Amino acid sequence: MRTVLLVCTGNTCRSPMAEAMLRELAGQSNLSIEIRSAGVGAMDGVPVSPHAAEVLRRKKLPVPGPSKALTGEHVAWADLILAMTSSHKRAIIQHFPDAADKTYTLKEYAYLDDELSQDLLEAERLYTEWQIRRATGGRLDDSDRARLEELQKRLPDFDIADPYGGPLDLYEQSAAEIREALKRVIGRLGGAGKAET
Repeated sequence: MRTVLLVCTGNTCRSPMAEAMLRELAGQSNLSIEIRSAGVGAMDGVPVSPHAAEVLRRKKLPVPGPSKALTGEHVAWADLILAMTSSHKRAIIQHFPDAADKTYTLKEYAYLDDELSQDLLEAERLYTEWQIRRATGGRLDDSDRARLEELQKRLPDFDIADPYGGPLDLYEQSAAEIREALKRVIGRLGGAGKAET
C-alpha cells in the first residue's frame, strides 16, 4: 500500500482539502493508498478552516480531523510527500534531508515529464550553487545567471496559492486547482483513466 503525505503551512486549508479529495479519487480508481496531511507551521488540534470545510461539504466529502504539525514520524511513514508550495518542499527537505528523494510539490509531481524534470534539476543545481557562492561572498558567472533566469521564466509555477483568510470563492479556486493536479497524481500512482472528472 502506498502512503502519501500532503503538506501545507497550517494544515487547515489546502492539505486537508487535498487529503479528502485524494482519498475520494483513490477510492474511485480502486487504488490502495493511505493518506494523511500535516503542516510545516501547524499547531496540533486546530479545526479545518470554515471555508475549506464548506468546500468539502459542497463536494459531499468528509472533513478531515484537526491539524497536525509535521513530524519526523510523518515523514518516515510516507513513501510520497506532496507539498502545496516550493517553500513547503524546501522546509521539509531542510528539516528532513533524507526525505529529499520522495518530496515534491503537488503540481511538480502531477505535471513533471522528462524535459521538465531536466530543466528543474538544472535550475535547482544552479540555485544551490548561487546560494553557496552568496554565502561565501562569491556570485554566479554571467552565463550561469542568464541560464538560471531563462529556466525560471520557462518553468511553470508549482505552487498552490494559499486561500487562508480569503473569501469562499478563493477556496473553491484552490480546491479546483488541487483536484486537477490530484487527478494526474492518481494516474501516476496507477489509476490512469479511472478517476471521475
